[in-house]
Amino acid sequence: MNSLKSMDEITIDPMRFRRALGNFTTGVTIMTAQNEQGEKVGVTANSFNSVSLDPPLILWSIDKKSSSFPVFEQASHFAVNILSGSQIELSNKFSRRNIDKYEDTRYQTGVGQAPILDHCSAVFECERHDIIEGGDHWIIIGKVVNFRDEGRSPLVYHQGAYSGVIPHPLLQLKDTVEVEEDLGQLHQGHLYSNVCYLMSRAFKFYQTDYIPKQLVTGFRTSEARLLLVLGSGTASNKADLPRDIAMPMREVEQAASILQKDGLLIESNGFFKLTEKGKKTAHYLFDIADSHQNEVFAKYSTNEKEIFIKILKDIAGIM
Repeated sequence: MNSLKSMDEITIDPMRFRRALGNFTTGVTIMTAQNEQGEKVGVTANSFNSVSLDPPLILWSIDKKSSSFPVFEQASHFAVNILSGSQIELSNKFSRRNIDKYEDTRYQTGVGQAPILDHCSAVFECERHDIIEGGDHWIIIGKVVNFRDEGRSPLVYHQGAYSGVIPHPLLQLKDTVEVEEDLGQLHQGHLYSNVCYLMSRAFKFYQTDYIPKQLVTGFRTSEARLLLVLGSGTASNKADLPRDIAMPMREVEQAASILQKDGLLIESNGFFKLTEKGKKTAHYLFDIADSHQNEVFAKYSTNEKEIFIKILKDIAGIM
């Protein structure tokens, strides 16, 4: 009979250990700080976690060999920038060494001069509370003094790869069943033949699965719609955009402002045009839309699909 090894005899393989830790899905953050001398640092990290609600404390860890640690140690404050699904490039940029990470990076200055990155899912501004030794890392604890919640779908990291967040299929199935049961008593008379009711309900159910897939990209619905409309070339002028995007001009202009700052579009002769980066992003969004549409229409023939689209165009007044 084999005897169990004592704890002292067990050897932990660092690579296998790291791979096993990768099974725990995390968000992706960029930690930023600035010392009194004006030195700015920023590092990509997924070791962020909450500690306490009262007082509001969070923590993260940084490699003892990191050249950025002295600034985090000196700075009175730091910021936790939780990245959105559209910020993979920014995550990669801040994970590199020996480059100016803030060159062409859009940010504001927060409490204690800590850089606050634009268009994140959320940001926590923290006062340095404590630094604790943790093996080959320093554990930095911060007291949250301010925060903002942008509501963007977060960037996710799992098994060494970026990913995104969508509702679990079982939850969607549960919601569908509950809706069916709630509506069961209402399906009387001619309700199933009422076009307005059917179109409204079909749109709701179509959006239930589609919108989460779109939000995974990190773009708000208004931003994604603007990219799709500009990518399709359906709007001939700026005044057509609210009609095609189905949103007020104020929201269209807000979305355009954000996309413009991200280098996805420019304004030319009173109209918005996609940059090359914007065209690639729109193509990516079209792939998501087409993939979902193909899933929905998989059980219908090509002819049935074409007839359905023709009827919708006719009802919508699209030639």
